[in-house]
Amino acid sequence: MAEKKSLGKEFSKGLIQENPVLRLVLGTCPTLATSTSLTSAIGMGVAATIVLVCSNVVISLLRKIIPSKIRIPAYIVVIASFVTIVQMLVKAFMPALDSALGVYLPLIVVNCIILGRAEAFAGKNSVPASFLDGLGMGIGFTFALMVMATIRESLGSGTLFDGIGDLTSVFGIAAHGIEIPGLVNNPIGILVAAPGGFLVFGLVMALANKIAEGKGKPKAELKGCGNCPMAKSCSLINTDESCDNKAKEEAKA
Repeated sequence: MAEKKSLGKEFSKGLIQENPVLRLVLGTCPTLATSTSLTSAIGMGVAATIVLVCSNVVISLLRKIIPSKIRIPAYIVVIASFVTIVQMLVKAFMPALDSALGVYLPLIVVNCIILGRAEAFAGKNSVPASFLDGLGMGIGFTFALMVMATIRESLGSGTLFDGIGDLTSVFGIAAHGIEIPGLVNNPIGILVAAPGGFLVFGLVMALANKIAEGKGKPKAELKGCGNCPMAKSCSLINTDESCDNKAKEEAKA
């Protein structure tokens, strides 16, 4: 019973309590870049979730075999293998989505959420727990993307699910996007641009922090290098080469 409860917690923590985007502040780059439409947000979220789950499972299976000194390169090889498979499938069956995601699809290889879960969790825990951790974090990442994309696309483009047919056609389902009266001809264009992405991200994070405060949980904070899941094993943290140390030196100067 305790094992089932623990496994359930590993899955649910990534949804809200430790949401990788809104609580751990990870994966910000793909979040801002691919949340301009719900279609691209769903595509990126699903792709990242597949890679998260598969890489977590394989790394957990090999955790006692991979030597500690080369674990990071080994993790990257495993992650890159699954990213390559996902990218080839997307190119073959969803070329429009591949074009929309652009370079951010192959860059899943270095997504700090995926590498962070490999280092912080999968490399130290059982296969079932690692599977659920990856699934929960992936769904949490997709949820955050969809919340931001809903705001940005509806107000910034006056549409919802534009291009969704490119996703559903793979399953033989015809679907069409929705045009929002009043906004489709007079959209707030800045919201689908880079500044709008930062604005929406800040507002959504503020809302997440407010909800967290109401439940007695700490706010999500940007901590530079220290916020990275790899911080404990990164050699730069204890040297003068890290961004945090450089910032401190500049402040003193």
